[in-house]
Amino acid sequence: MTDPMSSGSRAHVALRTSEPTSFGYGFISGLLSAILGIASCGVVLSLRFPEHLALADLRPLHASPYLRAGIHVTLVGSFLLGSLSAVLRANKALALTGIGFTLAAALLGGSRVAVAGGLDGPESWLALDFFVLNLLLYSAVFVPLERLFALRAAQPVFRRQWPIDLTYFFINSLLIEVLTVLTLKPAVILFAWARVAWVSEAVASLPTVAQVPLIVLVADFTQYWVHRTFHTVPWLWPFHAIHHSAEEMDWLAGSRLHLVDVILTRGLTYVPIFVLGFSTTSLMVYVFLVAAQATFIHANVRWQFRSVRALIATPAFHHWHHSADREAVDRNFSVHTPVWDLLFGTYYLPDRWPTRYGLSGGRAVPSGWMRQLLYPIARRPPED
Repeated sequence: MTDPMSSGSRAHVALRTSEPTSFGYGFISGLLSAILGIASCGVVLSLRFPEHLALADLRPLHASPYLRAGIHVTLVGSFLLGSLSAVLRANKALALTGIGFTLAAALLGGSRVAVAGGLDGPESWLALDFFVLNLLLYSAVFVPLERLFALRAAQPVFRRQWPIDLTYFFINSLLIEVLTVLTLKPAVILFAWARVAWVSEAVASLPTVAQVPLIVLVADFTQYWVHRTFHTVPWLWPFHAIHHSAEEMDWLAGSRLHLVDVILTRGLTYVPIFVLGFSTTSLMVYVFLVAAQATFIHANVRWQFRSVRALIATPAFHHWHHSADREAVDRNFSVHTPVWDLLFGTYYLPDRWPTRYGLSGGRAVPSGWMRQLLYPIARRPPED
């Protein structure tokens, strides 16, 4: 089986160049062309094969004239930007990538592609349209933030390990339907007996503005202990070590999560949410909040939020969790509020930033998504 990282590594090599990357040299236009071309091709594929590639919840948007207009503008923009980059730049890799995906999208139907099977066809286990939407939204928000307010200004957008993190972002977004089933269904099936009618009714009767803070506290308390268990139980640690193998921090680094880590953490975190009877609306708000905050606390931004850092998990707080400095190991397990770390003696937040990230003590995990997927179950020498 081909490792998804192999193509990612080649992409990284293509971006490492002696040519200038500032405005006016074709790098920015080539990069935008590649991003827009890949995104538009992904959307067109989702429209053409919704039963295989489209998230059920997003299908009503497929018939929107605004989506079709957006695809058309994106395809034209990608082609023009790619052509400009090809003229300005000796290295044509980005330009050809953008133009190639644009032409592929046009051949598949472009903005006029018919929605195969209608909007109410069978549900898909893959969600290519969700990946595209996620990537565009997150990159549109976090890339400018990390350029304007960078903690480490010398760290490029396309840092050394970005291809593997993009692979994780792609896999976790593409499998969103599968992960939802694997994390929500077990709680419903295995813990229905634990629900107490009057408790769930009382919780469900609360307004959403009251439920959301409660669900954040309950979920974060559970996740604190699940997270801490991954750090302390020897056979679980290798699954979570994948996440800690990132040696540079930015918004994309938070995506580096082993599938077993994702399934167990999300599945166990959902158990008390289900048992207590929080409403679907509150759950959806929480899902949005946890996704946004989990991304933000990994970001390469220099904000410390000193006035609220004992109440709200910040980038400074979570960067220390990823630090390879010995004094920071096994600290700061919370995702939303450091209150749990303060209560249980694992809080660590000095008035400085970590000097290095990754695994401490000389430990290492292999590179490549497939090798990392197999790493926790592969035979290896014991760690110190």
